[in-house]
Amino acid sequence: MPELPEVESVRRQLAPHVRGRTVVAVARDPYPARRLGDVERAVGGTVTDVARRGKFLLLPLAGTAPAHPSELVLHLGMSGILRVLDGDDPAGRVGGGGHVRVRLTLDDGRVLVLRDARRFGRVTVVDPGDHGAASPALAALGPEPLGPAFTVDHLARGLARSSAPVKARLLDQRLVAGVGNIYADESLWRAGIHPDARRVGRVRAARLHTAVRDVLAAAVEREGTTFRDYQLVNGQSGRYLTELDAYGRGGLPCRRCDGPLRTTTVAQRGTTFCPRCQRR
Repeated sequence: MPELPEVESVRRQLAPHVRGRTVVAVARDPYPARRLGDVERAVGGTVTDVARRGKFLLLPLAGTAPAHPSELVLHLGMSGILRVLDGDDPAGRVGGGGHVRVRLTLDDGRVLVLRDARRFGRVTVVDPGDHGAASPALAALGPEPLGPAFTVDHLARGLARSSAPVKARLLDQRLVAGVGNIYADESLWRAGIHPDARRVGRVRAARLHTAVRDVLAAAVEREGTTFRDYQLVNGQSGRYLTELDAYGRGGLPCRRCDGPLRTTTVAQRGTTFCPRCQRR
């Protein structure tokens, strides 16, 4: 599933294509209807911005019929890919090739399409800021890890309140928004903390705080990590794969101590770590 760096990279590429454009028509796959709710409300709305919250894209719409603003909320799910196509591109057909689930026709004749082979993506239109109507998970998100609200104190207090493994806490979007499996492994490796550690004091929380911010910032700069499904709006892949120190490198030498990295399961997620230099 795309994490913060991937969604942020998509946001940056998508914004110049759709900002200021008006949605003139909507077509969608009828299944699954619960993940594609009220998309038709976007017709008549002008995209005023493209924002991100955690792993969600937020597109405020001005002038939506009946003449009041709304907000388009989009989540890429496991395999969602956004494209901006020419209006006569046959790949833009809903139900046609490329697993297109939603098609938003813009006033310049181009079409924004969501391709989603595994159908876990979500697109809905809600009243501005009514994120609970779009997804309870979106409404409950914690602070953005690259923003000022994500402080060492916040992280240390959040980790101290639970005896769950530290990796499970990092994956809890209520503690910090946008961190998923890839960047949790990477951050814990950088901080030298075992993913199954149950006690993380303030000193180690400070190291982890720095690691999370550094890893995410570096991944955003490289436009995320592509293993299989994730692609940018322009069809290219993210370039962070070669920078990974832990995730997906089980059995390979640790780049810090040369010992073999080990793969296990923490919080029901595949987890790679160094048993020698990541301490409990």
